[in-house]
Amino acid sequence: MWIDTHAHLDAPEFGAQRPAMLRRAHDAGVGCVVIPAVEPGNFDAVRELAHAHGFAYALGVHPLYVQRLRRDDLGRVRDALAACIDDPRLVAVGEIGLDHFVDEQAAPRAEQQWWWEAQLDLAAEFALPVLLHVRRAQDLLAAALRRRSWGEHGLGGIAHAFNGSEQQARAFVEQGLCLGFGGTLSYERSRNIRRLAQGLEAAALVLETDAPDMAPQWIAHGTQPRPNEPAELPRIGAVLAGLRGWTPQQVAALTAANAKRALPRLGALLAAPPGVAAAPA
Repeated sequence: MWIDTHAHLDAPEFGAQRPAMLRRAHDAGVGCVVIPAVEPGNFDAVRELAHAHGFAYALGVHPLYVQRLRRDDLGRVRDALAACIDDPRLVAVGEIGLDHFVDEQAAPRAEQQWWWEAQLDLAAEFALPVLLHVRRAQDLLAAALRRRSWGEHGLGGIAHAFNGSEQQARAFVEQGLCLGFGGTLSYERSRNIRRLAQGLEAAALVLETDAPDMAPQWIAHGTQPRPNEPAELPRIGAVLAGLRGWTPQQVAALTAANAKRALPRLGALLAAPPGVAAAPA
């Protein structure tokens, strides 16, 4: 089956079309979606969606949302993780990280850094992998993982929508993370991302849509603009198959196995027999 390792299924862009969007994902063979939170205000929504549809979720504060919060709201994040830690569908802390592309006033870097470091500490405390937002801050994020010997502790995670150099990519892989590739692969002008997808070791690759964002070429340049959605994942996988000389079936199997290794609780969840709750990893 296909695993979408990053999709914001609670996004308002889906609205009343959410049930139809989920049916299309099922019909396309997408067996599981990891739904990351972006702030405490949507923790309940992502958890409820994951339980309603047999998916998985992550809890954390996105770097572009730190301006909405006070630092003492970190307690709300910790309390939520503690309350959900025995839920097998909780598979990571995320979406967390740094975004140095946006204007300083929109997301002050000092606040981003504080929340990133604090949530990385929470992930270590609860022995959870991380779903990382990595935008023009690859070296800072990788350095924080190295300082904590992330790879040696086997905590893992995924660097979502990765778009750095090969050297930066390998810095994340060395710390036990996989790299997320999505719709950007479909653009021939995305030469750096396509080179990475072609050249990195197969064990480093996972697939994502970042729905409703990161639209592939056929949506962005289509005649009728619409949100990206998990049903597009097999077509994105076919692009990766073409770049690597693999079959789509090989891509589905490989990237699903990588996702379950990067997010061990996801592996345990999907290995549980139907109707049997997986024990937390």
